[in-house]
Amino acid sequence: MGDVKGFLKVKRKEPEYRPVCERVKDFNEVAVLRKDAVSQEQASRCMDCGTSFCQWACPAGNYIPEWNDLLYRGHWEQAYRLLQSTNNLPEITGRVCPALCEYSCVLGINDDPVTIREDELAVIEHAFKHGLVRPHPPLQRTGKKVAVIGSGPAGLACADQLNKAGHVVTLYEKDDAIGGILRYGIPDFKLEKSILDRRIAILEKEGIVFSGKTNVGVDVSIAELEKKFDAVCLTGGSREPRDLVIPGRELSGICFAMEFLTQSNKRVKSGTPETAITAKGKKVVVIGGGDTGADCVGVAHRQGAACVVQIEVMPRPAQCRTDDFPWPRYPLLLKSSTSHIEGGERQWAVLTKRFNGKNGAIESLECVRVEFQRSGAAACPLMKEVAGSEFSIDADLIILAVGFIHPEHPGLLADLGIAFDQRGNVKTDQCYMSSRKGFFAAGDLRRGQSLIVWAISEGRKAAHYIDAYVMGKPSTLPLG
Repeated sequence: MGDVKGFLKVKRKEPEYRPVCERVKDFNEVAVLRKDAVSQEQASRCMDCGTSFCQWACPAGNYIPEWNDLLYRGHWEQAYRLLQSTNNLPEITGRVCPALCEYSCVLGINDDPVTIREDELAVIEHAFKHGLVRPHPPLQRTGKKVAVIGSGPAGLACADQLNKAGHVVTLYEKDDAIGGILRYGIPDFKLEKSILDRRIAILEKEGIVFSGKTNVGVDVSIAELEKKFDAVCLTGGSREPRDLVIPGRELSGICFAMEFLTQSNKRVKSGTPETAITAKGKKVVVIGGGDTGADCVGVAHRQGAACVVQIEVMPRPAQCRTDDFPWPRYPLLLKSSTSHIEGGERQWAVLTKRFNGKNGAIESLECVRVEFQRSGAAACPLMKEVAGSEFSIDADLIILAVGFIHPEHPGLLADLGIAFDQRGNVKTDQCYMSSRKGFFAAGDLRRGQSLIVWAISEGRKAAHYIDAYVMGKPSTLPLG
């Protein structure tokens, strides 16, 4: 490392954000990019560890100590090349990844960890700013054709890798624009869509064929797929939402988080002033305490909600590591996103029992406090309602952000006759091939609802095995 004592001299600098009073009035990105000199100083804190647990924790296997050292020394182009070699979308993960790597940083044992995610973002944004990120179409084509169905992070990573190998890749997307969950599942204040469009433009110039508004199985038949392509990769994500089936669920004013976020993102994209679902002037309750729920909170603020309450059935997480999550494991900790800082109320250990309404519309929800108790040291904690703790919350709009159960089965997957695992995800062998020969799967559709960085890793691995399959020999692509 350039400065082996850097971590002793420099303290961690937390990310900077636009003022709350300013940012809640628009959907522009809330984070403020650091100056290059600050990023280089922060990179000096990387310790040259004997074992790089940060790299071990990163699903993409990023060469974190190596490009941090290059960043510290000012070798921006080399840092970018090394970062891009393992991560097809660093400008995305540098903004929205929960940074598993930082929780496994060795410095984090007794100090604040290295700002790995912000360092990553600094490297890729410097590369874009200085023209280092340019289209590099493959010099030769193999003559093999591969279809990728679904344009989220797994699909984009898979298509990018296969195109680099020289195959002709067509990426299908049933929505009206490319990007999948990156396009319509993440608000612009976390990921402005110009960032996504910038990358898609490069991939297109490199030779990937994008086919939007194409519902494979309807607009393109399975027979056409098998005739035209040597292999197909399914990367459609996990889109079947988990419902909350309790009395009153039929009332209007209750929607799924992805419905709410998608409509909002489309509204921001088109500039259309009205949408079917809006929080404007309403008392909003978000059920679900995860990142998607937090995104809904932020959107509700920007749409002009009268008030916002977010409730979660699990107990409030600890602020520091507990014995249940020792280093270097990723801990379950209390996290406050930029949306939480903007306002609203959060409540934990709350179970929703019933939705109440009038004239078919939601008016309130009935809740009860719960506690989790273990009957023995090795037993899983059991949820128990706290007697006499019942209460209600007024609501004009309720957003269900309680996760997803598996990919959508009706339609293409059912028509393909593909086998599913016990959780309802597409079942594959160790080479990512499904039960139907020539049809591979990657991302949330295969592993279940997960992180963007896992989807990128999945897409890269699937591309490795697809390359080997269509060429009939060991792949030249990295496995991961």
